Amino acid sequence: MTPEPVPFFLDPSTPAFYRRVEPDLFEPTVQAQGAWRVDEQHMAPVSGILVHAIDAHEPRDDLQLARVNFDILGFIPARPSQVTVRTSRPGRTIELVEATLSVDDRAVVRAQAWRLSTHDTGPVSGVELDAIPGPDAFEPWEGSSVWAGGYIAGLEIRSDPATRPGRTRAWIRTDNALVDGEPCSPTADLVRLVDTANGIAVRASPLEWMFPNVDLAIHLFREPVHGARGWVGFDTRVTMGSTGLGLTSTTLHDEFGPVGRAEQILTVRRLG
Repeated sequence: MTPEPVPFFLDPSTPAFYRRVEPDLFEPTVQAQGAWRVDEQHMAPVSGILVHAIDAHEPRDDLQLARVNFDILGFIPARPSQVTVRTSRPGRTIELVEATLSVDDRAVVRAQAWRLSTHDTGPVSGVELDAIPGPDAFEPWEGSSVWAGGYIAGLEIRSDPATRPGRTRAWIRTDNALVDGEPCSPTADLVRLVDTANGIAVRASPLEWMFPNVDLAIHLFREPVHGARGWVGFDTRVTMGSTGLGLTSTTLHDEFGPVGRAEQILTVRRLG
């Protein structure tokens, strides 16, 4: 009989989601622990580490990340994770970069990122997305009262007091770095929190229903700014259909206003 694998020990003391142990290998800490199972990684830090790797891949000052789409191929074990990156569509003004996170030689998350040219479009700029009040206008919300896991436990959340099932506005920040001892871009700094959207405006109790997302699509119309206080804003709506599908839709903000949109498709299933 084959013995059961020894569970990977999640470092509880490092104030970061990951430690880099080889050039393309990252060890998750307990700060990256998922909300549905204790032996999984939360998709929020996973998406952040993939964007961090994309940022470092053949960087160009004349291109900016405009869209990144993540496909979650299955359970993401809380074990050392290898990240590989390649340019699949090079170009002078438009470029497509692909990144894959693998655990135990199995691909578990794939990302595709469009990088588009940056130039002055100030004369035609305009934003039709509504801003939200700042974090000081909202109330502290204890995410761990609803969700388990080290990732959620490491967040500070301020939520709109008018929150109702399926609808909220919130601000989120964390003192945990993305990678221990490494700076990251303002974009990766925002992306590492975006997947939290699916857990802040739940329509149903996660004790009775499960509704994990199988993807995460983020569109940005400007580079986020990492404010002095580190907040990321969420204006989130959750829709659930009657045949097992759901959709979490969010307008994303930094401390200077809206920066883009995020969408997550959900598989909705009754527990038990």
